Amino acid sequence: MTLFGIAAKRLVTCDPARATPVDPLGVVEDGAVVYDERSIRWIGPRVQAAADVRMVDYGDRVVTPGLVDAHTHAAWVGSRHDEYAMRMAGADYRAIASAGGGILSSFRAVSAASEEEIAEALASRLRRMADLGVTTCEVKSGYGLEPDGERKQLRAIGVAKVAAGVPHVVSTFLALHALPESAKSNRDHYVLRVATSLVPEVGRSKLADFVDAYVDQNAFTVDEARIVCEAAKHAGLGVRLHVGQFADVGGAQLCAELGALSADHLENVDEAGIAALSRAGVAAVLLPVASFTLGQAPPPVAALRAGGVSLVVASDANPGTAPTESLPLAMSLAVRMYGLTPAEAILGATRLAAASLGLAGGASGRGVLAPGAHADLVVWDLPHEHAIVQPWGAPKALHVLRDGARIGSR
Repeated sequence: MTLFGIAAKRLVTCDPARATPVDPLGVVEDGAVVYDERSIRWIGPRVQAAADVRMVDYGDRVVTPGLVDAHTHAAWVGSRHDEYAMRMAGADYRAIASAGGGILSSFRAVSAASEEEIAEALASRLRRMADLGVTTCEVKSGYGLEPDGERKQLRAIGVAKVAAGVPHVVSTFLALHALPESAKSNRDHYVLRVATSLVPEVGRSKLADFVDAYVDQNAFTVDEARIVCEAAKHAGLGVRLHVGQFADVGGAQLCAELGALSADHLENVDEAGIAALSRAGVAAVLLPVASFTLGQAPPPVAALRAGGVSLVVASDANPGTAPTESLPLAMSLAVRMYGLTPAEAILGATRLAAASLGLAGGASGRGVLAPGAHADLVVWDLPHEHAIVQPWGAPKALHVLRDGARIGSR
């Protein structure tokens, strides 16, 4: 088996075994990482690397684990630029949605597109995300709304995930996102049909790894989400939930009750909800691009931190409220708007993000530079990890590897 090596001034391992209170990122200075076609074999000072390893020296640059984007709606087609202009002029998100825009606008675009068109758009988007340092990406459905549309979107995600040059993809069936027009008069029937028919089918067909639901004011209730998520658990699917973007309706407590891996958004969550997340070990997935676009106050990050809740940072890539493909942009905003430290933002987009997707440790481990983990890493054309969270507005990833192979569009 051929071994390869990368050496650089700073290796940011994000390995808890190397972390200290002074250095939470476990940095190896003047280090080297040795890997094969799948996994990392060794990491340490470059002077201790085996002499027979084919080593590439990147000099005064920084190497990190591949970034992990734990919350995206990247399987979209079409554009909602008119809505963006309306929002910047003061229109409310919920007013736009009630006028037929928002999620329903993307529903119409996805409905009109073929599976092949959705898959091609997603694969191209994923390659561009790889150019920005992403080696693992969660992708949700949720714009199909009707059963046939959701099946089409999930199949398209499945096609895109095996395309050349893309990150590792984790699929999520966003089972409750918005009510389609056909369900306006019989909401209960819609929720039960999703829970009793579509969720088990998705589980049997292996079309997704997780089920998600939008639990919020003017979205779906805790009781509605519980029905669908309990069905997901019976079908062998994990649970993650949109919670408290606009109002706290008890979604955090539901996440804890269900054993969800993440509660996402949390712009609105009270002390009881934070305590429940902490007790259950549910990660908080922070989505600063969306709150930036919507002009919202940030989540109670200090209280989440004090409660010991893991802080994950994700892009929320979607065509309406987070029209971006850049996880580094989200990391930059998390530091500037939410008050995360650079180390928290980096851990939140690597090891902790991987853990929120069930990809921590062992042979499935991603988001760390450690022996046995997947050989997912990024060489940044930057001298220090703190530079990664500056708002560059341009790709700074020089070399991106997923499972030891280069990915991206460049």
